Amino acid sequence: MAAEVLTALEREKGSYGEECAVTKLALLRRLGRIRLRTARGVMRLHEVLCFLRAYPDDADVLAMALRMLAHFHRRADLKQHRDQLADSGIAGTAIRYRFFWATACWFARCWPGLLQLDRDNDEAGQRIGTALPLLLTVAEAAALRQLDLPGFDAIDRVRAKARRGASDAAFWVHLIERMSGDSFTRQDFHDRIDAGYLLRPGADTPSRTHAWCAAAPAAFQTAPLNRGRPDLREEIGRPPRAVRPVSMREGGRVIELARAAMVTRARDLDAFAYGDPRDVRIVDDGAGYGFAVIGTVPERRTQIPAIYGYLSLKNGVPIGYGEVFAIGRFASITFNIFETFRGGEAAHILARMLAMAHHLFGAESFSLEPYQLGRDNDEGIASGAWWFYYKLGFRPRAAEPRRLLREELKRMKKNPAYRSSATALRKLADWHMLFDLDPERSPKLPPLAAVGLRVADNLAAREGTSGDRERAIGECLDEAMHLTGVRSLRGFTPGERLAWKRWSPLLLAIPGVSRWSLAERRALAPIVLAKAGRRESDYVALFSAHPKLQQALLASR
Repeated sequence: MAAEVLTALEREKGSYGEECAVTKLALLRRLGRIRLRTARGVMRLHEVLCFLRAYPDDADVLAMALRMLAHFHRRADLKQHRDQLADSGIAGTAIRYRFFWATACWFARCWPGLLQLDRDNDEAGQRIGTALPLLLTVAEAAALRQLDLPGFDAIDRVRAKARRGASDAAFWVHLIERMSGDSFTRQDFHDRIDAGYLLRPGADTPSRTHAWCAAAPAAFQTAPLNRGRPDLREEIGRPPRAVRPVSMREGGRVIELARAAMVTRARDLDAFAYGDPRDVRIVDDGAGYGFAVIGTVPERRTQIPAIYGYLSLKNGVPIGYGEVFAIGRFASITFNIFETFRGGEAAHILARMLAMAHHLFGAESFSLEPYQLGRDNDEGIASGAWWFYYKLGFRPRAAEPRRLLREELKRMKKNPAYRSSATALRKLADWHMLFDLDPERSPKLPPLAAVGLRVADNLAAREGTSGDRERAIGECLDEAMHLTGVRSLRGFTPGERLAWKRWSPLLLAIPGVSRWSLAERRALAPIVLAKAGRRESDYVALFSAHPKLQQALLASR
């Protein structure tokens, strides 16, 4: 009986119109009283509730979904199958994962008593045991080497009794935080150890059950889902309804929501892990759709492209995520819809994401990375991602995938029932796919590897036989300031000083830059400063307005 009711609700969840809400409410009431027999059944019910929270027919359906989700962790069937539902992201269940450095720090700061080292991971324990003496005093390190304790036992032995409530994982993270060096050093040390973690459930630990963005737009779903294939050029030309910057406090909450959306799905994203609460905007796209667009802190910004992460939202519920790497009129994008919300309006959401990137960053050409299409990504192959993007207008530019495409199209024409094999899809996925708003003027991405090698050659020449790289970088800094008319760095923020240190060798490696006009050279200074500004999108606009710089970087091949 329970299985039949649950199946009926799954079948009905995506239907909208007269009487649909009444049917859903009746099924929800029955499921609220039924005890499901399997962990799989509990998971299925949870996903339907998340879907109905994102796509509610009316206030009654929304209220019922919210009420059932609010009490989901108390369900007897959840408690019965709690161990089997670990790593599901459901409230009341544990999360076991090899969290990266920024996420481990977040958990150790917010939930020091609930974050534990995964003691079932013997290999990680051995690596911890080897590394631990490097983080202790000389006397402690000598004692551990003599006792030759296993890694987890060693941590327990040296952990202060006063900090036992903070857990072994919090102690481990705090030791690394006190290391000499910078955040990149600590990140590299931590991630090389690759310790496993266990986050036990708490009242406010991350979950998919309660994930919701209060700042996002909301609307009821009164019409059938938009499953059609949109015209990308038409959609990109239609701006979002509104773009709203948020306060730092609200931005911090949005970033935590984004980070939680990742860890509850065994994923991580640097754009969220190092999100800047000063650079968060909520995009209202109408009909309850929106995007939370998140910039990164200046220290973690790349040198040339600007990086933004985004959460796709429906009625405040995270339904997907991705990144935009923007430079000039070019953007490399990633796009993902969470499994619960697939099979619905993915094409429409992609089109609106491209519109968001166009109107926020000026992007007119969009590139998809091979991983997104299926390279080293079995999920992308199984979903037929390559053909999804092809049917929307994305195309490969390289000769080889175009040849493979022609062969596949011939097979389809000969046999309408033909479907590309996994082998064929993997071959196609080895190259980027692109979509140009105006095919007659397709912008190009600067060859980042070539630019980096040019900088390396220039610094090597300046170092000479001395090998003094810091002196060479200091020379570049002084020369770049003179070149751009910057008299002093006094009064600059730490981020602005870092941007100048990073950009100076690049500016000096541009052939003929000293022969540019005074106005062209002085226009470089605001670009560098914008890299450390509140919104990295300001940098994108200034970069786009300096064609001489764009041409010089494109010529660095």
